[in-house]
Amino acid sequence: MLKEFRAFILRGNVVDLAVGIVIGAAFGAIVTSFVDHILSPLIGSLGAQDLGKLTLTLNGVKLVYGQVLNAILSFVMIGAAIFFFVVKPVNLLMARLKTEPDVDSPTKTCTECVSSIPAAAKRCAFCTSPQ
Repeated sequence: MLKEFRAFILRGNVVDLAVGIVIGAAFGAIVTSFVDHILSPLIGSLGAQDLGKLTLTLNGVKLVYGQVLNAILSFVMIGAAIFFFVVKPVNLLMARLKTEPDVDSPTKTCTECVSSIPAAAKRCAFCTSPQ
C-alpha cells in the first residue's frame, strides 16, 4: 500500500500539478497586486468613488451591492491584465520562435469509412481499405 502511494506521489503529472499550483498562487499574488496598486488607483484618479460603500436598504436589510460591483470590476481588470500583459506577449513570442512551417497536405476521403486521409495514401490508416 505504501509502495503504491509513493508511486502515485512521485508520478510526473502529480509533481507538475503541485508545481503549477504553487507558481499559479505566486503569479496570482503578482497580478492581484498589480490590479490593486496600479490599475485600481488609475481608475480611481478619473473621479470614480469607492464602490464598496454603495448600499441599499430593503425592509431593514442592508445590501452592500458595492462589494459585488468591486468584485466584478476586479475580475474584469485581472482578466484584462493577464490577457494584455501575459497572453498577448507570450503569443507574440511563440509566433516569432516558431520554426516549423504549417503542414497543409492535400487530403481525400476514404471510400469505406469516410475518414480524411492524405491524398497520396494507398491504404486508409483507419480501416486499412485500399484506396
